Amino acid sequence: MERIEKVLKWLDEHGFQYEWYEHPASPTIEEAKQHWRQDGSKHCKNLFFRNHKGNRHYLVCFDCDQSLAIHDLEHRLHQGKLSFASEQRMERYLGLQPGSVSPFGLINDAEHHVHLFLDKNLEKEEYLSFHPNDCRATVVISRQEFERYLSMVGNTYEYLELYE
Repeated sequence: MERIEKVLKWLDEHGFQYEWYEHPASPTIEEAKQHWRQDGSKHCKNLFFRNHKGNRHYLVCFDCDQSLAIHDLEHRLHQGKLSFASEQRMERYLGLQPGSVSPFGLINDAEHHVHLFLDKNLEKEEYLSFHPNDCRATVVISRQEFERYLSMVGNTYEYLELYE
């Protein structure tokens, strides 16, 4: 609950409008779908990668109903060979554990090391949903508020076509 409280406190302190709810631990999309509310938001899948040299890290957010092959993703991102970042890197750069990867982890990236890639289709969505750094809850936030969040945390980000 400490990670959830940290995210909610950060959002509150910066005046964000959002809703959140708790549910049983759901570290995979398949498990999470059983607990999500029908609130009209687009639930997002979030993956954390590193480049071949291990000196660049990327968070990739996309529609949870889509799937991405790493090889295809490498071609679309133009960042060279990618691999999933280790638990240690995830903790170091985002303060997160596997199963709870979220763009809200960027509040823990004080040096703005992680670059965020967002599925271009998310630009069409009115509301987005993410774990608040813990897979036992979901935050629903408008896309406009989410983009304001991104501008405040200061990490670089861009929308890209991640699939067809």
